[in-house]
Amino acid sequence: MNTNLLFDFTVDKTNSTVIVKREFAAVNDVVWDAFTIPEILDQWWAPKPWVSKTKSMNFEVGGTRLYAMCGPNGEEHWALADFTSISPKTNFQFTDAFCDSDGNKNDEFPQSKWNLDFENQENSTLVNITITHESLEDLEKIIEMGFKEGFSMALSGLDTVLSNS
Repeated sequence: MNTNLLFDFTVDKTNSTVIVKREFAAVNDVVWDAFTIPEILDQWWAPKPWVSKTKSMNFEVGGTRLYAMCGPNGEEHWALADFTSISPKTNFQFTDAFCDSDGNKNDEFPQSKWNLDFENQENSTLVNITITHESLEDLEKIIEMGFKEGFSMALSGLDTVLSNS
C-alpha cells in the first residue's frame, strides 16, 4: 500500500468548514464507485469496529441515502444524505443529517453540506471534500463528537477496500 498518498484535514473555523483532501491509489472510476454504490460504501464508511448499513439509496439529484452506523454493542446512529447535485465521475453534493431509522431528521444535531470533487492524477485519484456547517457552534459540536478521528479511520478503511479490489 502506498503510504505517500496525500491526506490533509483542515478545520476552517472562520467559515465553519472542514476541508479534507485525500488521495487514493486507484483510478477515478473505482474511487467514484466506492463513494456512490451502497454495497461498496458499507464496506468502509464507518470507522472500525463500527459498520455502515445502508437501508436505502437512490443516487440521483433529489434522491437519498438512509443508513446507520452500527456499533459493536448493537448501537445504531442513523443518518440521511439528500443528494443535491451530481456531475458523474467528477462531483456530487449532498446535505447530511442525523435522523431516525425512517429518515425523520433530528434537529437537535447539526446538519452539514458536503461537496466532493474527484480529480484524476497520474496513478491515483484525489478527492477534495468540503463540509460546510451552519455555524461555528455546529462545527465544534461535530468535532467534539469525534468526526476527525472517525472520518480519518473510515478513509483508511477505503484504502483497504481499494487494495483488495
